[in-house]
Amino acid sequence: MSSIFTLSIVQSALELGLIYSLVALALFISFSILNIADLSTDGCFTLGCAVCAMVTIAGHPVLALFAAMAAGICSGYITAFLQTKMGIESILAGIIVNTGLYTINIAVMGFASNINLFNRDTIFSIAKNAIGGNWYKIFVVAGIVLVVGLLLAWFLNTRLGLSIRATGDNASMVSASSINPTMTVTVGLCVANALTALSGGILGQYQKSCDINLGTGMVTIALASLIIGESLIGKGSVVRRVIGVVVGSCLYRLIVAVALRLSVPAE
Repeated sequence: MSSIFTLSIVQSALELGLIYSLVALALFISFSILNIADLSTDGCFTLGCAVCAMVTIAGHPVLALFAAMAAGICSGYITAFLQTKMGIESILAGIIVNTGLYTINIAVMGFASNINLFNRDTIFSIAKNAIGGNWYKIFVVAGIVLVVGLLLAWFLNTRLGLSIRATGDNASMVSASSINPTMTVTVGLCVANALTALSGGILGQYQKSCDINLGTGMVTIALASLIIGESLIGKGSVVRRVIGVVVGSCLYRLIVAVALRLSVPAE
């Protein structure tokens, strides 16, 4: 048992679990709160990684994360526009955006299928110089997730956040209360996709590379993390549910790491 749970495996699982927890939080907004199946997640994750990688290569590793979030907001806006203004079903709208993003991602990456960030400054290399040791990556990612989690919990308890939560429960009631459901859906999806793109950007800097197929299966991973978290922590306050999502993501990565350690085929 001790050979399965080595310190390096636990450390790697925590690092990746925290990074992917941002995608799980994005699906928490779109799937659990808004009750929308957003299938643009795969493409948006790669978009965030691609934008972040290109801005990092330009020499701005911190700004790159904000650029990735801005790109994610654009993706979320298009998805919401297709649903609310064009009357397209949420699943189909997500598929359309996901398909279109493949071409956009290739273009962002300079029409290359992969790019590397070796010998480039990243938030992790900056942290290594500032903090040192072997746990600096966890400190960086945990700090980002903590800030995002607190901001998300605060936002969902504001008037706009409560309107978004109400839209997912009963859009007709929200509309009857003089709240525009089109606006709440749009804001919700923009926030969700911003988190997805941020996660992709952090992963790109973490592994110092970006691949066009990086986001494949991201919806499945995020949903698994979401289900594990809600099963263990249960439903309750927003803060409790946010903690559950993060814990679920870390447990999922730990389960994957153990499975690979036991020589289960990666596919």
